Amino acid sequence: MEVKEYIASGILELYVAGVLSEQENQEVADMVQKHPEIADEVSEIEAAILKLTAATAPVTNSTFSTIKEEFGNLSSTKAKVIPLQKKSNNWLTYTGWAAAVLLTGGLIWTMVQNNNLNTQLKSVELEKQQLEEQIYKSNTSLAETKKLNKTLRDKDILAIPLGGQTVSPYSYAKVYWNKNDNQVFVDVQGLPKPPAGKVYQVWSLKLNPLTPTSIGILDQFNEDENKVFALANGKENESEAFGITLEPEGGSETPTLEQLYTLGAV
Repeated sequence: MEVKEYIASGILELYVAGVLSEQENQEVADMVQKHPEIADEVSEIEAAILKLTAATAPVTNSTFSTIKEEFGNLSSTKAKVIPLQKKSNNWLTYTGWAAAVLLTGGLIWTMVQNNNLNTQLKSVELEKQQLEEQIYKSNTSLAETKKLNKTLRDKDILAIPLGGQTVSPYSYAKVYWNKNDNQVFVDVQGLPKPPAGKVYQVWSLKLNPLTPTSIGILDQFNEDENKVFALANGKENESEAFGITLEPEGGSETPTLEQLYTLGAV
């Protein structure tokens, strides 16, 4: 915990008031030794309490004696002084000190409550910021999904399903190919998570003779929630089929046929 946060926590007021446990007192004492700012804060709290106590405490016997002596010096004749009853004076003294202690305790309690309230307000503000970020991300994701759906439903889009192969019979994918703008969207929701150090690579295939051309690697597979990737498929690629293989990180110049996960003809 930082020094400012420690001071704002309210524990120093409780330390001065003497209501902490022995262990807590020792912890605060250690912090006072380590940090001059905390030591200064403790001194200020003690000074404030002493000032407040002095302001609320009653006049004592010594004060009455001083006043009586001053009146005696000013008077030219002796006057009979009726002494205050000791019992009544003690009752007033004790009552005044009790009121001072109660007022001081109330002040400390108020300061602690105020610190707790500030902490709660900071927590609420943090939760609000996190919620706003979640809403923003949700709205952004929704907008992207709508845009993607609109693109994939275009009348010029050709959908090619890719079925699972020997290495992974239950895998599947789908390619959406727009010949007009040479763009391919690959939906790989049906592929398993690639192992560490491996990456999926997408190939455009000409069948006769078999000519594979890489159109991209899916190195963001784990991070992408939609599992739909946009790739470029140039006009020079006479695509008659599409396939997806599992390759080492960075991809390969030619496909590893033993790691062919999905394949589909146009």
